[in-house]
Amino acid sequence: LAVMTYLDSGLQQGFPTRSCEHCDCEDNQTANFRSMFRPRGALARALYNKQLMDCQLEQMDHTKWYHIDGSQVPPEMRRTFLSLTLDDETRQFLDNCNDKSDALLTQIWHSIVKSLLRWFLTQTDINGLLGRGSMFVFSKPHIRQLLGRSLAEEGELLDLGAGDGLITQNLANFFTKVYVTEVSRPMRWALKKRGFQVLEVDGWSDRKYDVVSCLNLLDRCDRPYHILNRVRQALKPNGKAIFALVLPFQPYVENSGKGNQPMEVLPIQGLTLEQQAASVVSNILEPAGFTVVRWSKLPYLCEGDLHQAYYWLDDVVFVT
Repeated sequence: LAVMTYLDSGLQQGFPTRSCEHCDCEDNQTANFRSMFRPRGALARALYNKQLMDCQLEQMDHTKWYHIDGSQVPPEMRRTFLSLTLDDETRQFLDNCNDKSDALLTQIWHSIVKSLLRWFLTQTDINGLLGRGSMFVFSKPHIRQLLGRSLAEEGELLDLGAGDGLITQNLANFFTKVYVTEVSRPMRWALKKRGFQVLEVDGWSDRKYDVVSCLNLLDRCDRPYHILNRVRQALKPNGKAIFALVLPFQPYVENSGKGNQPMEVLPIQGLTLEQQAASVVSNILEPAGFTVVRWSKLPYLCEGDLHQAYYWLDDVVFVT
């Protein structure tokens, strides 16, 4: 009842149509309507601001998600860089984000539950319980170009820190056997529902794999060097590893005893994404025994909420 009263108080203030005063997506009639009905309720203001933000997301130049300044990386990295683009599968994920974000009652429910559970659970666990916050890194066409594999090609994949399995699902199309690991119990439940074989966090290196994917994990784990060593040991001869890192580098470890900072610090240097990407190769991957054969820049996308349709960070993917 309190929620419906809150919602009703916002609706009585009058909402603008889906428009944005910072772009050319409204006509004069819409502008006049917007000036007459200014949102005053808390929910009305939130939806009004969301409409402005979503309009800006629609108008933004998405090519910047995939572009780098090649002059800031060594010649060898310029040669191995794979330039990708926004494709149909990525657009479909963004469309799904818009639909979910516009589901008003669901988003209000999620906000209420999050505010209650955040005292007891991590954000990852909450997302797993609510089935929200799914991530997207690359589409199947992107994976084909990065890995050079065919659909359903014979081979075994291990995806470390697989989350809810949405990203793993795209990778799984290129393998006959797929194994996953995940610390969060609700996320492990989600992975099992998708049909993946979930391995214990400390038990995955007992066997060998054709490909091990370690996507956006090195900046979220306590001991990244330990992970790197185990990945190398778990690869079959001629096996490949995929690493993804959000750059600029900002490590954050849930439930860490050091103020969310890792025990092992990765020496990533540089001010720009390109400089840090070069540092990852020379200071981390190569000393750990990995040779980068292909790399690319992509958006690390996440489903949105009442504030905007989706969120993103700059992700750099290395294939070794």
